[in-house]
Amino acid sequence: MGLRRKGQAFHFQENGGGYDIIKYHGYTWRTILKEVSFDKKYFIETYGCQMNESDTERISGQLEELGYVPADILDDADVVILNTCSIRQNAEEKVYGKIGEVKKLKGKKPGVLLGIAGCMAQENKGKLIERMPVIDFVIGPYHIHDLKDIVSRRGAEGSHVVMTQMNPNRVNDYSELHSVRKSRIFAWVPIMQGCNKFCTYCIVPYVRGRETSRTIDDICREIEKLAREGYKEITLLGQNVNSYGLDFHDGTDFGSLIHAIDKIDGIKRVRYMTSHPKDMTFGMVDAMAASPKVVRHMHLPVQHGANEILRRMNRGYTIERFKELLKYVREKMPGITVTTDLITGFPGETEDMHEETLTLLKEMKFDSAYTFIYSPRRGTPAARMTNQVSDAVCHRRLQEIMNVENEISLSLNKEMEGKVYTVIAEGETKQNPDNWFGRTSGNKMVIFPKAGSLSVGDILKVRVDTAQTWILKGTIVE
Repeated sequence: MGLRRKGQAFHFQENGGGYDIIKYHGYTWRTILKEVSFDKKYFIETYGCQMNESDTERISGQLEELGYVPADILDDADVVILNTCSIRQNAEEKVYGKIGEVKKLKGKKPGVLLGIAGCMAQENKGKLIERMPVIDFVIGPYHIHDLKDIVSRRGAEGSHVVMTQMNPNRVNDYSELHSVRKSRIFAWVPIMQGCNKFCTYCIVPYVRGRETSRTIDDICREIEKLAREGYKEITLLGQNVNSYGLDFHDGTDFGSLIHAIDKIDGIKRVRYMTSHPKDMTFGMVDAMAASPKVVRHMHLPVQHGANEILRRMNRGYTIERFKELLKYVREKMPGITVTTDLITGFPGETEDMHEETLTLLKEMKFDSAYTFIYSPRRGTPAARMTNQVSDAVCHRRLQEIMNVENEISLSLNKEMEGKVYTVIAEGETKQNPDNWFGRTSGNKMVIFPKAGSLSVGDILKVRVDTAQTWILKGTIVE
């Protein structure tokens, strides 16, 4: 017996009261009862970081193993999952707004299941259901593996389910989970979970737990499978990839992982995020510089230009150490693109400290900076600090930082004009199907007119003709 849906083949074999799915993208699954309908649909809204994007791919995989298919719009869904973020207050407010939408949907379709996943789920646990009983289940980041059982049980029993226990032993289970990846060329690969840094403004250690690494063998098996499936670029994910392997206490570190990945054929590019200046070593930089796969882009969050604020943030390094590290990176990888994160308005920030950040920007010349106004998070030490900075001052300082950085970004991009770069084609632009886009090794987006037969994943040589602050425009030369 065979069934084809949306271009994907399902192969069945009768087995007593149900059917076994023999193969679906190479996966062998449990028995699916005859009552399972392939008309059931799921809808996932994802908030926050790339780790959440990766988790959503694995959540989708669990639901599709139960026979659900993606819904194009919320109103068509039978299961709705909000994969949440709790880094900033506005992220939580968006989630509550979306829960309100699902509540209206459940008024029209009482059988719809609503689940909350991710960091907001881990932080609030059962309080979410107490506040909004319309929620059917709450699962933390360590319980994606339980989703199939939860959905089946919740649909049968009608009881609320809360699963938020942190279990570091499950980190290596990632490789056992089917992922529905958004791309056939680019893939997220989580290498670790959690964070031990306890920056005073950040809630991540409380909702993602302690740093726990997947083994190198486990990670490489996933990457080898991606290579066999035709993926060309992977991004290694962790709250702090430079802490990778330290929990093994056997000398394994991020450099060890890079050396192992270099031996895998098929993968052309390896990206990673996010780095932490405290844990990055010269040896790790050497490993990345020597790798033919690691891209020439490093996102290295400095967060502020004043040592006093870095101390208050508990970042664990000084500006002098950061400069020394970045100098070494640029010596070992000439032409590397360096981006950073900056927080303005942290409690106690003075005008002189703000000026130190502006001075740092002008000296370090980052290719771009992701800038944020400090957002107090309940339960973090910074939220209890005195000398909170007013909103008006925060917004003014943010604009000043952006003005300086935008000039630097444009100037560095202008230096790329007339030069040729290797780009992996990602597809058509939203504005014009005749224009395609791709990214350089340095993660600079280039838009170029389509020429001849072009496919997603093609590796091209593109000349940069015109540089703007955020994008480059060019022409295919090979």
